[in-house]
Amino acid sequence: MITVKEIVSGAQKEAITIHIMGSLIEWFSPAEDIPVKAKQHREMPFFAVFDGEECIGFAALKPHNRHTAEIYNLGVLKAFHQQGAGRLLVNACVQYCLKRSMTFLTVKTLDESADYEPYQRTRTFYRKEGFLPLEVMPTYWNEENPCLFLAKVVDRLTDGHKQRG
Repeated sequence: MITVKEIVSGAQKEAITIHIMGSLIEWFSPAEDIPVKAKQHREMPFFAVFDGEECIGFAALKPHNRHTAEIYNLGVLKAFHQQGAGRLLVNACVQYCLKRSMTFLTVKTLDESADYEPYQRTRTFYRKEGFLPLEVMPTYWNEENPCLFLAKVVDRLTDGHKQRG
């Protein structure tokens, strides 16, 4: 059974990040950046998805302000793609935002102008999860890796009025 858990231990966040990102090098390169990201994740809200006792994916969330949080990194082992694990992780991030009355959940990914197949699947996934493209930032990372900035509105409506915290 696939389940999601919030991880609070910095050491566990780091170990999960290294394991999952290291298994998905076509998405998370260069490899020398993985330990840096793993250390950054220690301080972030962090959700892991498990198939039984095996960790198969994670999402690290970066709150920016009282209105917005970003899916800073998300990865699911290839053997578990298209089985709902990514959707569970996005939902955990949405729930995190809702509990804090945030309005937006954002994510950055490689723009289609880079023409790299693994990221075509990534963009398709985020579109299915309700993210909409806002802007392409051609030099955010570097010219070979143009950044696509996407966002999803996550606040709920009650009686036609938005809830605010």
